[in-house]
Amino acid sequence: MPGSELSYIEVVLLLLFMLVAGLALFARRVHIAYPIILVIGGLCLSLIPRIPRIELDPNIVIYLFLPPLLFFAAFHTSWRDFVNNIVSIVLLAFGLVGFTIVGVAASTRYLLPGFDWKLGLVLGSVVAATDPLAATATARRMGLPRNITDILEAESLVNDGSGLVALKFTLAMVVSGITPSIADGAATLLYLVFMAVAIGLGVGMLMHLAQKRIDDAPIEITLSLVTPYLAYLGAEYAHCSGVLATLACGIYLGRRSSGFFSLHARIEASGFWNSLDFMLNGLVFLLLGLQLPLILSQIRGLSLPRLIYFGAVFSGIVIVLRLLWVYPGAWLSVQIQRYALRQPVDLASPRHVFLIGWAGMRGVLALAAALSIPTHLGDGSQFPERNVIIFLTFCVIFSTLVLQGLSMPSLIRWLGLAGSDLSRHEEIHARREMVTAGLRRLQELRRQTGSSSPELLDQLETYYRRRLARIEYYSSDDPGRDSEEQQFERQRSLSQEIRNAERRALLRLRDDNKIHDQVVRALEYELDLLDARFAESD
Repeated sequence: MPGSELSYIEVVLLLLFMLVAGLALFARRVHIAYPIILVIGGLCLSLIPRIPRIELDPNIVIYLFLPPLLFFAAFHTSWRDFVNNIVSIVLLAFGLVGFTIVGVAASTRYLLPGFDWKLGLVLGSVVAATDPLAATATARRMGLPRNITDILEAESLVNDGSGLVALKFTLAMVVSGITPSIADGAATLLYLVFMAVAIGLGVGMLMHLAQKRIDDAPIEITLSLVTPYLAYLGAEYAHCSGVLATLACGIYLGRRSSGFFSLHARIEASGFWNSLDFMLNGLVFLLLGLQLPLILSQIRGLSLPRLIYFGAVFSGIVIVLRLLWVYPGAWLSVQIQRYALRQPVDLASPRHVFLIGWAGMRGVLALAAALSIPTHLGDGSQFPERNVIIFLTFCVIFSTLVLQGLSMPSLIRWLGLAGSDLSRHEEIHARREMVTAGLRRLQELRRQTGSSSPELLDQLETYYRRRLARIEYYSSDDPGRDSEEQQFERQRSLSQEIRNAERRALLRLRDDNKIHDQVVRALEYELDLLDARFAESD
């Protein structure tokens, strides 16, 4: 019955979200990135007898989950660091993808029975790109240096476009049996890339114009949710890369968000998008771990030990191919920047380069790409070795995301590359410039208004000078800092107690039915903002 089927789906979704929350909480307790724990948890659950089998539909991942997750990651990408690292990003996102595809095709011809050059190219296209969901969800939680994190996140965003474009080419070669010429392939690639970027920027500009004329937070947030789907589906309709279109749109709007989001939209959108990103990411990584029994059940003619052997060797090949590329790629990047772009840059240390090579995590998008391989060729025959390709993709995901991911914190400590707090220095500099600008404007207002409101201006100037003094305090190495820090801590503690007293008085008025619940929520929201403001200044 439809009603019972709907009830079953509701129960399964409820249990999945509860598992996501529980496993993510456990991941936080053990200080491991939650995608790793979710994949392991899903894999362990899938081995329980009689547990319901949930098949991952690639269309749901690609068309429902992927656009908002890509948009969120691109929206928060630093344009400055993206431009500064553009040579390294291009060499990784295009050069490494091509090198991996060719390397996989060359090696699988001898490693895997039944694989020829064309099937190797398909398999290489599936596993060549690192995963943006895995990179953005894990890189910053592992304590990686910020410059490495920026490169890994940007690479994963761009190379998914190049990887999916390559998959379209290689699938067409196998399904139709026709190998396109180099000229045709280059022309198609240029169309797929540049048309996608143009569509993404066009959608971004249109949404920018629309948002500037709206001052209603729920409507603005709704439009921001619709935006990635417009960019992605528009590009797919034009037969180009939806991933690159969403990336271009996200970076464009992220750079301009302060100019067209209203105050309340900026505050509320942050919480909405953070929650949506966590729930969708958690769900896809948990579902990823649940897929192994379904994948194994579709493979015939190969024993489990032999499959595990093939999976381990193939995963090692993919990891080694990345390590082989990153060292000459780092050298080539520096040469291009020095001699072509005239930028004074130094060659990264071998430890940094190795860490970039070791952090090539694959994720759910690779599995979705493998599952999207058609079951039949153009002549009606079955797609050869499709189930083996899916299994090998799962092995690469498990090896790069789980095994390499678990080793990352120890490797970072061993290499002596714990993330430095460069952003803290930039934040102090920005705060100093902001307060100084405010004081300059106060002096201008004092000259303009004369003696009309001296007490108000004096209070404002006192407030801003105290802020400036506090910034200078945090940026100095004064020996007397410890005693001053105790005073600041005492001040924060007293302020918190005062706000707690305000909150208790507010709730007492509500409990006595003297004020409306809506008034409570509005005033409590103000207290929460103050709590958050003081917490951020710690």
